[in-house]
Amino acid sequence: QVHLVESGGGLVQAGGSLRLSCTASGRTFSSYAMGWFRQAPRKEREFVAAISASGNSIYYADSMKGRFTISRGNAKNTVYLQMNSLKPEDTAVYYCAAMNSGSYYRADEYAYWGQGTQVTVSS
Repeated sequence: QVHLVESGGGLVQAGGSLRLSCTASGRTFSSYAMGWFRQAPRKEREFVAAISASGNSIYYADSMKGRFTISRGNAKNTVYLQMNSLKPEDTAVYYCAAMNSGSYYRADEYAYWGQGTQVTVSS
């Protein structure tokens, strides 16, 4: 069982930056791949970024490449999402999730989810 808690969301102007954190409970954090997803009002949940358990493999949605950076600190049981050059269309609830194995891009492959943190980007 893994319990995930996101933090770092908030209100930011277009072009600004935010850093999201997701802290996991349990001593097996380093064995899980971690992903970030987001869901805007009236839209489906979409993949943002993912990082393998070792941290050696990283994946991004095309629209986030070059703007977002995912990283993890296994010693701190934490995964991060650095978001730069934010746009109003990035406004959404951002969720972190943990996966044992499977497709990094598919939300239904992730077994554990946080409660989400709201990111609002004003124009």
